[in-house]
Formats: sequence, structure tokens, C-alpha cells
Amino acid sequence: MSNTHPDMLALITTLKMAGLTTVILMLIGTPLAWYLAKMKSRSKVFIEALVALPLVLPPTVLGFYLLLLFSPQYLPGQIWQQATGQQLAFSFSAIVIGSVLYSLPFVVQPLQKAFEQLGDDLLEAAAMLGASTFDRFFTVVMPMTKASFITAASLGFAHTVGEFGVVLMIGGNIPGETRVLSIALFDHVEAFDYAQAHLISISLVISSLVLLSLIYLLNRPAKNKRVKSKRFN
Repeated sequence: MSNTHPDMLALITTLKMAGLTTVILMLIGTPLAWYLAKMKSRSKVFIEALVALPLVLPPTVLGFYLLLLFSPQYLPGQIWQQATGQQLAFSFSAIVIGSVLYSLPFVVQPLQKAFEQLGDDLLEAAAMLGASTFDRFFTVVMPMTKASFITAASLGFAHTVGEFGVVLMIGGNIPGETRVLSIALFDHVEAFDYAQAHLISISLVISSLVLLSLIYLLNRPAKNKRVKSKRFN
């Protein structure tokens, strides 16, 4: 890795961060979205607002408070350092945790809407046939909302790849550890290396456009099926 180009190291770090973050987001976001979709309590509005907060909160604000929490002077940072022997702030683990929090609404909201639109009729029918809770989820809910799962995972991944403020605040700019593509782009602009900045920028634009096009393409058949079923009914 010592002879690897710095921008290639940044790409590898970015993909590792985005991939791990997406897996964690799907594991956390799926039950959270299901809970919110079925929740009837008045506190639902507050929890939804809390989950959606990163959509409107400046990334540096979230990054600043996470930086404080991750430092050895505060309890989360102290617990992490005692458990691992390493400081949490300015580490790869820190940027993954920060990315999970910052990209959470991009996963939860598409899944929550899909679960709400699904309704309870099919689940009740499956329950009457003896299907357990987990069986109903994996054999009824997931196949019916497959497009939303793909959308949620894709948006979570894409949003994580494009992060800058949160990652810079809690991860710094450590090559091979916390230096991601967005920070590499910023470094090239600061150094007036516009040729390399153009290369990174256009690569991110093209990859984002391709990913979004695939999401819309995958969602189109599902919409057409719903329209056809409504016409027949």
C-alpha cells in the first residue's frame, strides 16, 4: 500500500467506508423503519424528526458534537479507548459511525414509506396461515418492498461516498485511514491542482448519475405493476 497513489488510497478508503456504512445502515434502518411505520404513539413525530435531522443540520454541527463525544474527555470516547486501546476520534471507526448517523434518513425514509403503503392485510393473512413474525417479514414484506430496499441501500451508499463535513471533522485527513475522495478533492483544489480535481469530480458525477439512473430504472416496473393492478380492480 506504500506505493499506492494517494488518490487510489482515498478511493479504497471511501469504498470501504461506504460499503460498511451501508451494511450497518440496512441492519439498523430496517427495524427502525418498521417500528416507525407501525408506531401509533404521539412520540412518533419526535422520533421521525430526530431521524431526519441530518437532512437539515449542517454537517459540521453534527461533526463537531461527534468529535467531542469521540474524544477521550467524554464517556463514549473513554469507553471505546478502554475497550480497544485506541482513540476513537480521527480513526476509520469514527468516520463509519459518523456516516451511519448522517446517512440514516436516506435509508429509513424510503423503507418506512414502503412499509406504510404495504398495509396489514397480507401480513394478517400470512399470520392466519401460521407464519411467524420473521417468516412474514422475509416471505411477504421483503419481496413486496424489494425495490425500496434497493433504493435505500443505494441512496445510503451514494450519500456516504459524497460526505465531506462530518468525515473531515471527526476523521481528519489521514492517508489510508480517514482520507476519502471528497477530502482528496478539496486538497487538490487547495493546491490548485485542477486537473486532478476535475478527474475526481467528473468520476463522482458520472458514478452518481449511473447509480441514480439504475434506481429509477428498478423502480419503474414496480410502479407500472401497481398502475395495472389498479386498472384491473
